[in-house]
Amino acid sequence: MEKQQRERIEKNSVQETLIIPLYGRWLCSQRFPSLFQDKTAAELMERIDYDFSQLEKQSDSLMQVFGALEVAMRQNDLAFEVQDYLQAHPKAAVINLGCGLDNTGRACDNGQCRIYNIDLPDVIELRNRLLPAGKREQNLALDLTDLAWMDAIDADPADGTVLFAAGVFYYFKTAQVKQLVTAMAQRFPGGKLAFDAAGRTAVKLMLKTWVKQAGILDVGAYFSVKDAKSELEPWSPLLSVSSRGYMQGYQKLKGPGVKPIHRLLANIADGPLHLQIVRIEFSS
Repeated sequence: MEKQQRERIEKNSVQETLIIPLYGRWLCSQRFPSLFQDKTAAELMERIDYDFSQLEKQSDSLMQVFGALEVAMRQNDLAFEVQDYLQAHPKAAVINLGCGLDNTGRACDNGQCRIYNIDLPDVIELRNRLLPAGKREQNLALDLTDLAWMDAIDADPADGTVLFAAGVFYYFKTAQVKQLVTAMAQRFPGGKLAFDAAGRTAVKLMLKTWVKQAGILDVGAYFSVKDAKSELEPWSPLLSVSSRGYMQGYQKLKGPGVKPIHRLLANIADGPLHLQIVRIEFSS
């Protein structure tokens, strides 16, 4: 990437919410290179003007390192699902829902698919400066809760559509996720959606700070999943649902830097906390 002016990210801004997952992907690339590599994250760390000192102070802590592993394994899993779909649908539309500064779509590019990165205007404004859209790619400033975003997607059912979301639906209420998923099933027949989800206890932990700041009391209304197939498939006859634990459901945690405590925490995450990648196939 050519040298360009560094982009300043202010504290307590919407754009600051992009920093933690970006730093997690970079940290995991440094600590566990045999498990995960994100060259874009490393490039962006050089392009962003932000005070990383608080994150750096905790970079050796168990939970910070494990949090980075969580972010990395999630991205690996979602990339697997996208690439798996592209094997059978090489010209598919690839849609990154709530993209932030994630470059998974481009990392999965097979030279034929069309890539759409969707997020709110403030995020896309920054993304356009840091990750301008490439060939067959669009960065779209749209609100996922307004179903009109689907009108911006050029998706031919014959070519297929694969959609994915990383760390997005925890901040949606269950009714919103249901409305979104059922609408996508109708609009993108033969498509597939993959996203990360968790059980109620884990979602409460994830939302703790945000919910407190927002003064939200009905935490139970926010989207959580224990048994994806039994809970989500009844939403629509167009859905076929399956899931895998996302810490070790796709690949085992092993290699340089991985400790027994990391595997123990991964087993807890995939087990009692129900961290999972949910896969929903839409009927044709």
